[in-house]
Amino acid sequence: MSLAIVHSRALDGLKAPEVTVEVHLANGLPSFTLVGLADTEVKEARERVRAALSNSGLEFPFNKRITVNLAPADLPKESGRFDLPIALGILAAMGHVDPAKLLDLEFAGELSLGGELRPVRGALPMALALQRDRASGGVRGLVLPQASAAEAALVEGARLFGAQHLLDVVDALRPDGQGSGTDLVRARATLPVCSPEALPDLREVKGQSAAKRALEVAAAGGHSALMVGPPGTGKSMLAQRFPGLLPPLTQDEALESAAVLSLAGHFDARRWSQRVMRSPHHTASSVALVGGGSPPRPGEISLAHHGVLFLDELPEFPRAALEALREPLETGHITISRAARRHDFPARFQLIGAMNPCPCGHFGNPIKACRCTPDQVGRYQSRLSGPLLDRIDVQVDVPMVAPEVLARSPDGDTSAEVGKRVAMARDRQRVRQGMLNADLSPMLLEQHAQAQAAAMAFLQTACTRLGWSGRAFHRVLKLARTIADLASEDSITQAHVAEAIQYRRVLQPVA
Repeated sequence: MSLAIVHSRALDGLKAPEVTVEVHLANGLPSFTLVGLADTEVKEARERVRAALSNSGLEFPFNKRITVNLAPADLPKESGRFDLPIALGILAAMGHVDPAKLLDLEFAGELSLGGELRPVRGALPMALALQRDRASGGVRGLVLPQASAAEAALVEGARLFGAQHLLDVVDALRPDGQGSGTDLVRARATLPVCSPEALPDLREVKGQSAAKRALEVAAAGGHSALMVGPPGTGKSMLAQRFPGLLPPLTQDEALESAAVLSLAGHFDARRWSQRVMRSPHHTASSVALVGGGSPPRPGEISLAHHGVLFLDELPEFPRAALEALREPLETGHITISRAARRHDFPARFQLIGAMNPCPCGHFGNPIKACRCTPDQVGRYQSRLSGPLLDRIDVQVDVPMVAPEVLARSPDGDTSAEVGKRVAMARDRQRVRQGMLNADLSPMLLEQHAQAQAAAMAFLQTACTRLGWSGRAFHRVLKLARTIADLASEDSITQAHVAEAIQYRRVLQPVA
């Protein structure tokens, strides 16, 4: 009778709690029992481990009663990441692997039937958890499949090792004198160079100077934006060029974004430090947008963390899905609560929406008549609730472009030129207050707004006449602060407030 202990990690939202894999071999009727709140994918490890050991030329205890316990028992375990630690635990219990060499290592990896190690989701969250443990006195390293190890190595300071095959790990862990003398290979990160030139250029959009200016303001302050106009006026083209106006991610922002993408299996090292743009179809459910499921997974708003969430045909999304965006737009994170567990995911994204003004798309179009009744227009626009519109800072009209404008050569500033102004405005905000204007609380906004008396009186008058909420008042003030930053001015003038007010007047939703 023998017992072996191997360390691994599960995924619990963005956290990666430690899991102890206990393998017990005993005499009795041959069996392979796996306990510890494991889901179907984990329980299927019995067949993968048995085949991988046999096909790798390693001994499997067919005549033993095998019990594998994944502790703690109340933590849900999912995916095939426990294949490797289970296999090593069996080998350690049989004496083929030195248990002492397992003490300062953690293992995660899915096994093929031939013994190859396949990548696992969540390599970056596991490496981040390992780094935090290391900062508090932990000394363990983490062994992962080669592809996952290269991803996790983006976390500085963590001890990470990569392997291609089960035999590579076993040879490095055999008792002294029995192995080949090879060591595990330390994983190294290779970061590709960000190439902004690959993004579409804003100059390609002809006309629409007002919409371009609105997107520049939105990019400079981190504000959400909604473009309203007839079909074919360039709303989608403008949205696709919006990420090109944003500066590259900082090291911390890139790591946060990559960790969420890694959790969903969408991380691509070639896009390191580039802003993510997510554009789900309008049939997406509220779970797809904000996250959920069992176990809960991040939704589109979390996958767009520090990036852009583009929702085309905004009124066509389910009402419940749109209403679920209200709290994340305010707080920058989403909490998914279930009966047994609660998960927090970051969701600091910029919302860019696009919509037609009516079902036929030509309400207010001076060139083509609208065939919708006022009631149809009202019902269509009322699909966006007042509270949701209240949280969208910039609302801009994107009208039809005259044929003579379309026939001209591209004009206006390029994305690089606009991006320089956006970067300078963002630098001013971070030096002044340590965050973007869109993230300012009312107290910080009062401290950093620095509006002239005439500008504040003008805003108060407009707010009273238009019946705006307190939220709308503060959001217009944030917009005015951003416009002043783009002009490199310390105080907010009446002209800045006037421009900000114009960005709140496109839609008047029906109650």
